[in-house]
Amino acid sequence: MSLLSQLSPKDGSTHYRKRVGRGIGSGLGGYSGKGGKGQTQRSGGGIRRGFEGGQTPLHRRLPKFGFTNAAFATEYSIINLSQLEKMSGVVTPETLKKDGFIQNGPVKVLGNGTLKKALTVKAQKFSETAKKAIEAAGGKVEVIKL
Repeated sequence: MSLLSQLSPKDGSTHYRKRVGRGIGSGLGGYSGKGGKGQTQRSGGGIRRGFEGGQTPLHRRLPKFGFTNAAFATEYSIINLSQLEKMSGVVTPETLKKDGFIQNGPVKVLGNGTLKKALTVKAQKFSETAKKAIEAAGGKVEVIKL
């Protein structure tokens, strides 16, 4: 049997309240465990991630990088109607390359210039004005699949 004078709470069941700002001897005097003065000490204070005190942040000083589709874009060799005027018969990418009008790659015909003769033009792409001009001159337009 235990005596009333020997009763005590179980270990760990009671805790001391943290009393901040009650002198240097408590270990929580001075700034009361908040660190320095000013914005960071205040409730809700602090600065956003990446803020460098007004200096342009690193993520804005570095160039942009990442995926771009430019490397995979289809580059067309451009032919105008004024260049087609110098040719006759059936015009294909092979004949254009042989005559030195293009280097390589798919061909797109644009409507710059005039066409007075009937030509059969075979290319991968045509602008609307080029298509109308070729057909108006009595020629034919044939689209080649890429």
